[in-house]
Amino acid sequence: MLYELHEMQRAFMRPLVAFSDAGSQLFSSPFSPLAYTPLSRQLAASCELMHRLGKEYRKPEWGLGTTTVDGQAVKVLESVVMDRPFCRLVHFKRDQRRTKGRKDPRVLLVAPLSGHHATLLRETVRALLPAHDVYVTDWVDARMVPLSAGPFHLNDYVRYVQDFIRHLGADDDVHVISVCQPTVPVLAAISLMAEAGEPVQPRSMVMMGGPIDPRESPTQVNNLATTKPYSWFESQLIHAVPLNYPGAGRKVYPGFLQHAGFMAMNPDRHLKSHYDFYLHLLRGDDSDAAAHRRFYDEYNAVLDMPAEFYLDTIRSVFQEFRLPEGTWEVDGQRVRPQAIRKTALLTVEGELDDISGQGQTRAAIRLCSGIPAARKSHYTVQGAGHYGIFSGRRWRELVCPKIAEFIRSA
Repeated sequence: MLYELHEMQRAFMRPLVAFSDAGSQLFSSPFSPLAYTPLSRQLAASCELMHRLGKEYRKPEWGLGTTTVDGQAVKVLESVVMDRPFCRLVHFKRDQRRTKGRKDPRVLLVAPLSGHHATLLRETVRALLPAHDVYVTDWVDARMVPLSAGPFHLNDYVRYVQDFIRHLGADDDVHVISVCQPTVPVLAAISLMAEAGEPVQPRSMVMMGGPIDPRESPTQVNNLATTKPYSWFESQLIHAVPLNYPGAGRKVYPGFLQHAGFMAMNPDRHLKSHYDFYLHLLRGDDSDAAAHRRFYDEYNAVLDMPAEFYLDTIRSVFQEFRLPEGTWEVDGQRVRPQAIRKTALLTVEGELDDISGQGQTRAAIRLCSGIPAARKSHYTVQGAGHYGIFSGRRWRELVCPKIAEFIRSA
């Protein structure tokens, strides 16, 4: 019922959203006489702020049509190389005429399935593209997946990652980078492949800001999972997709509830950001206003998560700590990170990460005891929060070069 009420509210809001958008244009366009009336800036700013607070945010485009290789502009073609019901494997293929003779490492970038779209890693991909052949897991909004596709559990996530690695690593030259939530299923996937002695195993894996062992430096996110019983998450956060979507009837953790949770973590920061945006519009600070739009166009675009996957993650990762405890089984197979021997490991954490606290990701080094010490390393990014380790200046200038060097030495 809550999902239906949300859809009804959106339907009622659409006329107001459209009206405020039109008002913003009328009071700001140089071709409109109303833009030259008293208080036009205040009215235009108010209308745009109202429009952005009420509008629906759709999945953003990747917008990575070009990159720079050896100082030359190179076209990039986005193509889907594997298409599964819940995920598409996207290849950012650089123009081979401009990259002929280069043998750059093949990278599988595993994006989180934790509310935001994979495009949240746009800056991650942008920085990797000049020197890497990049593939990204582009997770599908669960409300768009018909019930006939079946459920999607945490174990299915692990199997998806394994299939992607097998597809890309036939020549034993694939490197896996996982950001935040997928560090856990990625480590499980590679552990199981190593245990089985599969011929295709990644040459290296980079774990960034993820809850390998959430008992280390628990954050507000970790505390929520441990202070509420499993039944609370199941009864309060899981809802059925309404009839107006292809996935009608599917049980999901709705994106709008996730977004409310994101905002509730730092309400003062978001309130100040929107007020500053209003002031930027009044003063005509176009670059600052554009930066606000870019950030919230991405931040406010959320997807529904399959209920099975979300609840499995709550129980296995955040409540029972099955990975660090050594009790996790995937389809009857025990996950043993100590079985990994061929794959080099780099863990990356942000000093100020308030989502995955310090030590949570580094725990992978302890768990992967079969990897020689010389092939394991850790990097703490000073002054970086959660998002700072994969986007922004510190990512471009500090983290990405570190990862590139690690991959090439693996």
